[in-house]
Amino acid sequence: MSHASFSSLRIVSARLVDGTGADPVADAVIDIDETGTIAYAGPAATAPEAPARSRTVDAAGRTVLPGFIDTHVHLGVESARQMVRRHELDPTVETFRTAERLRTTLDAGITTARDLGGLPAGYRDAVAAGLVTGPRLHTAVRILSHTGGHADFHTECGFDPSSGMGEIADTPDEVRLAVRRLLRSGADVIKLCATGGMSSPYDQPDDEGLTVEEIRTVVDELARHGGRPVAAHAQGTAGIINAVRGGVTSVEHGYGLTAQARELAGEHGTFVVPTLSTVFDGIDRATMEPFHYEKKVRWSGITRENIAAAIADGVRIALGTDAAMVPHGRNLRELSHLVSLGMTPAAAIVAGTRSAAQLLGLDAEIGTLEAGKHGDLVLCDGDPLADVSVLADPARVLLVAQRGAVRKDTLGLAQATPVANVEGAAG
Repeated sequence: MSHASFSSLRIVSARLVDGTGADPVADAVIDIDETGTIAYAGPAATAPEAPARSRTVDAAGRTVLPGFIDTHVHLGVESARQMVRRHELDPTVETFRTAERLRTTLDAGITTARDLGGLPAGYRDAVAAGLVTGPRLHTAVRILSHTGGHADFHTECGFDPSSGMGEIADTPDEVRLAVRRLLRSGADVIKLCATGGMSSPYDQPDDEGLTVEEIRTVVDELARHGGRPVAAHAQGTAGIINAVRGGVTSVEHGYGLTAQARELAGEHGTFVVPTLSTVFDGIDRATMEPFHYEKKVRWSGITRENIAAAIADGVRIALGTDAAMVPHGRNLRELSHLVSLGMTPAAAIVAGTRSAAQLLGLDAEIGTLEAGKHGDLVLCDGDPLADVSVLADPARVLLVAQRGAVRKDTLGLAQATPVANVEGAAG
């Protein structure tokens, strides 16, 4: 019997980690109703009767958590090198490869993702319409940068090998027009470059990008159009400070987050998305451009010191991986990096669930397993509160559901025929 024939989902005998930071519930029940909304999540002792025709999953003591949210991915490309060689690839084939990356990311436990450059809004709409299976998506579409900045890959002859990943603007007026173009393209979030970066050929992470005035112009223009989050690619200290003073919602990377920058971020309530995976993993001279390799080697130590201090200082942190710069489908390895720099496993899980939902403005709908929220969840093998690395292996993510619809079920736990309760059978 297909999943579509069931009207509700009940998970029993689960160890519930609800994403709020509360202590786990050892013997829990989670009920998701026919609308995909959580009706109950709590101890079995106080659970209501199973709804009529409820599909029941016996978790057998395994851990149930909210669906995770990766707030910084690049699903439109496979790797950093491919980002500037997209023009060599067949666009039809790449559409199918992007669909495969969407599925791989979902199977890793990521039920919502924010793409910060390179993914057209049509992919978001295709997922929402059920035309392709993948995480719920927010997308920046393109990246706002100045000429010669982090998102400018133009060659001397004027060719853009990144195939339109950048939106170039060099004055406040041009920035305002660029924001309008991005909104016209369907952007859910504006990503701007406040600094240079690791993967860009013409600049350094310490270089400044858009000015404070230009960043404020982005924020102002969005306010005039109903508001959207602003994500600032910001690696060096000066650009981080500019971004926070300009009013961005989040600092992406934040490797140069010195004491001054941390204090300022705390005062403004700015989120930091440290993308530790991309600065710690996959540093391989053989597979990287020389300039990219040299930058990463230099910045990995700086990052370790500053992000550990940010965690200790209580800066608001949300999970993001920069997937594509690191392999897709290994997103939850980021949790282990956060723990290695001082977070508890419980706090790292909150960073990837509740805090990430708050950053996206979706915390009324997702991010925790509480009544009234969407039924996005993962069932994993092992205890991530004792060893968060169990979530890094997609093979240990046994079941993934979005709004109660089971998308992954490696053990066939949700395949049993539902049994109607007495009242439901009589009706």
